[in-house]
Formats: sequence, structure tokens, C-alpha cells
Amino acid sequence: MDVQIHTSILQRLPSSKISIEMAKVLILGGTGDAIELAAQASKIPEIEVITSLAGRTLHPIAPPGDYRVGGFGGSAGLATYLQDQSIDLLIDATHPFAAHISWNAEAAASEVGIPYLMLVRPIWEKMEGDRWIEVESVEAAAEAIPAEARRVFLTIGRQQLAPFSQFNPQLNIWFLMRSIDPPEPPIPQGKILLDRGPFHLEQERELLQEYAIDAIVSKNSGGDATYAKVRAARELEIPIVMVQRPAMPPGEQVSNVAAALAWIEQVVVS
Repeated sequence: MDVQIHTSILQRLPSSKISIEMAKVLILGGTGDAIELAAQASKIPEIEVITSLAGRTLHPIAPPGDYRVGGFGGSAGLATYLQDQSIDLLIDATHPFAAHISWNAEAAASEVGIPYLMLVRPIWEKMEGDRWIEVESVEAAAEAIPAEARRVFLTIGRQQLAPFSQFNPQLNIWFLMRSIDPPEPPIPQGKILLDRGPFHLEQERELLQEYAIDAIVSKNSGGDATYAKVRAARELEIPIVMVQRPAMPPGEQVSNVAAALAWIEQVVVS
């Protein structure tokens, strides 16, 4: 939903700080961190928060305050939106694998000349007992599934299942696919589970055992919401084909909501 947004009165100052009666912050969302950030930032008296959702999830969790759903039309469209709505600060709190959005955000903020921050959760680090096969893409993950695997748990979302539908049927690989919304075709043979995290260790352990999973494909998303599957795989000695994150654009980064809030208060001068 698009919202009517009031015009800000601002005065640009040197050193990238803003003196303003009400600063407009646009949060590019779609993650739990973005929802928390919107909720906390909305409590700051000088801040007006608008959250943008890409619309890839059919039934997203609505963030606090004003929000919009849908794309901008690339970096040029986002730059136009930032100017038209008099946005003062841009924070990218999208999923770590939404790299295309992040590059567009960096370009748009640079073009308009407003402060820009990326809220990027830390990656999962490989620990003793983990059996990771690290790859650079989902396509590479499909090629890296262990030869002996016959029941594979795909936890890569609903939009990138096509590479796994191309396996030779004679290999008889069965896939358990978990996503928030029904996946887009083509879909490999197996079973679809519609569920939304956070997931817990006991729940993930039981799932892997119930379906006799002998390999997992995952993105290194970081955070706590889906880390339980990594712990369960470690306990059960199940290999994980772990897709590494794409390259991020240059710019200032923080790793948690508290640091993002501190950045907002540092940039905005009451």
C-alpha cells in the first residue's frame, strides 16, 4: 500500500549531518531486522519512518507505521521516489541475498546525495563438526549435492528451485522444500512445506529425522531465525551445501538494529 507522506523541512549541514524538524527515513525491508528497526526508529520524536517491501512474499508481516509494497523500477526509479517524497535517510535492511536491491539503493542514495546505511546481519561461521560444501550460487549448489544423497532439504526460498528440477529422474532424488509461500515452477519432485521462521533446534532435528534427510541446501543468511537447521545438521552429521553471499555495494554497514538506531541519531541533529 502506498501512503501519503508529509513534506519535510530540512537544512543540509556539512559533515553529512541533518538539522531537521522531522527527518524522513526510508527503510528497505523484508526482514525481521527491518521490522524491529522500523518499530524502534518510530519511537524517536524527530523521525518519520516509511518501510518499503518488495512484494515477493504474498502475505508479508506488516511493519509498524507507514509502508509501501512493490518495486521502484531500478536505481533511477528509487532516486525519483527519494526526491519526490523528500526522503532524508535511506537504510537498506533487505535480505542478505537481495544484492540487486542493495546495489540500486547505493546508486540512488549517491545520486540524490542523502546518507545511506546497510544493516547486514553477520554470516554464519563454520564450526567444528559442520560438514559444509561452500559454493558461490544456487546453480553451483545443485551441482554440489553429494552423490550419495537421495533425500535433500532445500531451504533457499521459493524462487530458485529450477536448477533442482533438472536432475535425471533415474537418480531418484527426493526434495523437501520449505518456503513461506508456494514456490514458483518448475518444482522438483518431493514435498512442499509452507512455514515461516523462527525455527527451533528440537523442531529442526525432528524434521530432519522424520524425512530421513541426508543433505541440506541453504543460503548463508545469517541471524538466529533459521540457524537451528545448521545446529541440527551438525548434531546429525548431515552435510550442508552452503551458498555464499553475493558481493555487497560499498558503503557504511552495521550488523544490528541497535547500531542502526545509533547511526540515525548520529546523523540527525535535533
